[in-house]
Amino acid sequence: MAKEIKLTREGYERLQTTLNNEKAKLEEATRVLQEQMETSTDAEDTGLEDAKREKMNIEARIDELEDTLIRAELIENQGSNGRVGLGTVVVLHNETTKKDMKVQVVSAPEAGVLGGSLPRISDDSPVGLQLIGRKSGESFVVNLENGRQMKYKVMSFE
Repeated sequence: MAKEIKLTREGYERLQTTLNNEKAKLEEATRVLQEQMETSTDAEDTGLEDAKREKMNIEARIDELEDTLIRAELIENQGSNGRVGLGTVVVLHNETTKKDMKVQVVSAPEAGVLGGSLPRISDDSPVGLQLIGRKSGESFVVNLENGRQMKYKVMSFE
């Protein structure tokens, strides 16, 4: 059985909107491809090949979105017992830059979708991995790919 994907209600709705937009793009791409096929005289027409490739890319994205939505499990904030979980909105203090930021911890498919009211951090990103399960007031260090480290402190969460 396929693995469930945990999404917030807002994330689910954003993915559904993205799916609807992709379906509209597919209709347009199909129309363009048909026009290219009708006007093409050369079997190696690059316009025709580009139209085919664009249509295939959109179809692949639609398949991916539909799969994600079918496997979606809607979550409410999973932070419990005073700990950060999926869906939790967290105020983090970056002790390196001395700046605060408000983010929401979400699953990877949801983090990749544009829009929404808050920046989102995937639970499998370096910061997300360190953040899950933390309590307010706890500090943690994230090792970045370039060998640098960033230190954060959980100020509060909702």
